[in-house]
Amino acid sequence: MAADRARVLIVGGGYIGTYAALGLQRRLRRGEASLTLVSPESYMTYQSFLPEAASGNIEPRHVVVPLRRVLKQTRVLTGKVTGIDTQRRRATVAPIEGEPFEEPYHVLVVGAGSVSRILPVPGLGERAVGFKTVEEAIYLRNEILERMDAAETTDDPAIRRRALTFVFVGGGYAGIEALGELEDLATEACRYYRTVRRKDMRWVLVEAAGGILPELGPKLGEHALERLRRRGVEVHLGTRLESAEGGVMRLSTGESFPADTLVWTTGVRADPIVAEAGLPVDDRGRLPTDAFLRVREAEGVWAGGDCSAVPDLVTGGICPPTAQHALRQAKRLARNVAAELRGEDPKPFRYRQLGYLVSLGRHQGVAVILGLRLRGFPAWFAHRTYHVFRHPTVNRKVRVMSDWTLALFFRRDIVQLGSLRRPRAAFRHQDDLTNPD
Repeated sequence: MAADRARVLIVGGGYIGTYAALGLQRRLRRGEASLTLVSPESYMTYQSFLPEAASGNIEPRHVVVPLRRVLKQTRVLTGKVTGIDTQRRRATVAPIEGEPFEEPYHVLVVGAGSVSRILPVPGLGERAVGFKTVEEAIYLRNEILERMDAAETTDDPAIRRRALTFVFVGGGYAGIEALGELEDLATEACRYYRTVRRKDMRWVLVEAAGGILPELGPKLGEHALERLRRRGVEVHLGTRLESAEGGVMRLSTGESFPADTLVWTTGVRADPIVAEAGLPVDDRGRLPTDAFLRVREAEGVWAGGDCSAVPDLVTGGICPPTAQHALRQAKRLARNVAAELRGEDPKPFRYRQLGYLVSLGRHQGVAVILGLRLRGFPAWFAHRTYHVFRHPTVNRKVRVMSDWTLALFFRRDIVQLGSLRRPRAAFRHQDDLTNPD
């Protein structure tokens, strides 16, 4: 499409939205097109650093990138796209405040991402927390330290057991990295408590499959399991969480025990807003695209990342929902959209996975890089090195590396700010005392 001042609307501020906007900013000439990005948050989260943000190795603000700061040539709207009319090429935007309005477009880029895949487990919605956002990472850090505080201030053995039992469901990347880093945090924090020791804690991993981290192969998966078990993590393979009602974890093996902390990391699904907006989706709620990242049966619409089903031209099937693929899809998408606006031919997306990197905490990890299998410190170091170079902007790279450098000389911060969840509690209490009626 050749157009004067074409309108490009981007939905989502994750990997796809942010990197597609960055690519278009670089490739489009001034006045060639206007760029607008709609996102529920005004920042992009680099999810690979969430475990270290939760454990205190990285300042949480340093794993997020403010969109308005990096997308200087893009109009950023904070809100949600609730409807898309592909015939009129208009999207309905619901801002964080005010009435919904229509936003016209010539080209629509959808990168809405994914949400946690929830199963019908009784009590799950009331008890569990996911691990996809920086808010969840901060909450878990505060929750674990708060539970340690609760155990320190009581002699009741039942309360202590419940408070010091931490359950993680899901043996994929998110679950294993979160468990490894948070167990590391809690173990180090024990030195500051008089009555809470590592042996008092119960860390439980529940996985429905027969192993963990299947993408790395059985040998590295077994190595990761052995490292976790050596640290005292209780692993239940081939097991499902049947119920979490009343804070009692009931497993498919028949075992049950109370726990205050439940982390759910059993995979993701496409953000339901994609289907709700009226776009054509497959049976898994994803946008089916061609090899050029154009959405089928929706003219002028492009997509990538977790909310899409992009053909894998290298291995066949559909591209996996990994950050590596999303980053490359966003860059190809930006090139293809710019080419279409200039009347040029787009190119197909083709990418071969370079490998897999998993941190286990305590300077340990497992990795497969271009077929080379690593374990221990080399894998952990490769994980950090790769992701710091992939982290957007020099500003954030420097801040993350500064956090790591300071950690070499100072012990981990164990301040828990759980009261941040109730910022008005103290004010309301004083108001109740002052105005009892």
